[in-house]
Amino acid sequence: MNYMHDGNDNRHIIEADRNHVWHHLSQHKQYETVDPPIMVEGKGLRLWDIKGREYLDAVSGGVWTVNVGYGRVSIADAVRDQLVKLNYFAGSAGSVGAALFSERLIEKMPGMSRVYYANSGSEANEKVFKMVRQISARHHGGRKWKILFRERDYHGTTLGTLAACGQPQRSADYGPFPPGFVEVPHCLEYRNQYPDAPDYGLAAANAIEEVILREGPDTIGAICLEPITAGGGVITPPVGYWPRVQEICKKYNILLHIDEVVCGIGRTGRWFGYQNYDIKPDFVTVAKGVASGYAAISCMITTEAVFDLFKDSPDDPLNYFRDISTFGGCLSGPVAALENMRIIEDEELLENTRVMGERFMTGLNGLMAKHPVIGDVRGKGLFCGAELVKDRITKEPMDEKLVQAVVKQCMSDGVIIGMTNRSLPGMNNTLCFSPALSINDDETNQIIDTLDKALTSVFG
Repeated sequence: MNYMHDGNDNRHIIEADRNHVWHHLSQHKQYETVDPPIMVEGKGLRLWDIKGREYLDAVSGGVWTVNVGYGRVSIADAVRDQLVKLNYFAGSAGSVGAALFSERLIEKMPGMSRVYYANSGSEANEKVFKMVRQISARHHGGRKWKILFRERDYHGTTLGTLAACGQPQRSADYGPFPPGFVEVPHCLEYRNQYPDAPDYGLAAANAIEEVILREGPDTIGAICLEPITAGGGVITPPVGYWPRVQEICKKYNILLHIDEVVCGIGRTGRWFGYQNYDIKPDFVTVAKGVASGYAAISCMITTEAVFDLFKDSPDDPLNYFRDISTFGGCLSGPVAALENMRIIEDEELLENTRVMGERFMTGLNGLMAKHPVIGDVRGKGLFCGAELVKDRITKEPMDEKLVQAVVKQCMSDGVIIGMTNRSLPGMNNTLCFSPALSINDDETNQIIDTLDKALTSVFG
């Protein structure tokens, strides 16, 4: 690839990074003795670092984001043209790109009708939480103010979203949190909390109803759930779970908020993860893959029924959603998202995701047959996980350092994979895979073969 810097320039950049950049999710003590990673170029699923090393990226930018892959000139051109014409105006006014993308997005989401623009998944989820609280104050006398969230789910980095965090290591040390956020049990069948129940899916959903009855149904305004849990272990829902959850929400007049920040825009082989399970949400939040990382954008999407609750008394000066996202007004986001969506459609990447996803899962199951340390394989489309254990009978989680060693070995061999990271004490033992939706057979094989070698290297 074509690098802009010679060796001396590279050394200067590495030292500037070491001395001044605070990396995300990183313990920086290590960078006193080793160089920090610096990525400089990408094409398709390939990445090159500042030292010229090539990698195959199996996690789409490290955090499930670059859905259509690197080096998409047409998206960059769309962004450039928009920035030159008009880069920004606050979301209190419309823009051509925002109008057209909202129209295209809603076409993919039967039952939804309104799009609120923001700039990150955390922020989009915060918008829903604020809307639920405002609906409670204006329409329920302040009663239905609590928000349910699920153990192992993750919804963002702000104090509000951390209050709704089902991953204790993510929220550790950051409290006290805003009140009114209540946890419900997870739905990971591999770690069945209800061994005597004949139907795990129903048991896991009924556990939500038990929490509602304990708290009081008239106090619960909404429940926030990932359609497939991401960072908490790539948890696909058990059969029967989602129909029962919807039934419970309808029974108690609880708004259903689906967090699609990871699953949205094709990751599971459908436009949205919830569409695999016939869910009818009241709120949907999307970010990450909306523009594949070519611009910062997130969306909060809702129904006309919810939208109407914020304009029913126009003479009241407080009767609207009194909120703004400064960088929700960046006009590059919607145009990047429009071109991102066109690429997915024109290149038939949803179908490719389904086909390659099945191939990837077949590969992981083959590795499970070979390596006893793989206790469970789960996933949907190109959103897959492999849980590592010390013993398949006891399901004792593999030591986190050994899971990290597998990730490190894959990286050393030129493939970037992920793992559950600072999420669950003693349970950060799931390897995570989310390659770009454009992945092909050879790239799939390379990931599986490299993982095979890494597991053999670490565990024998």
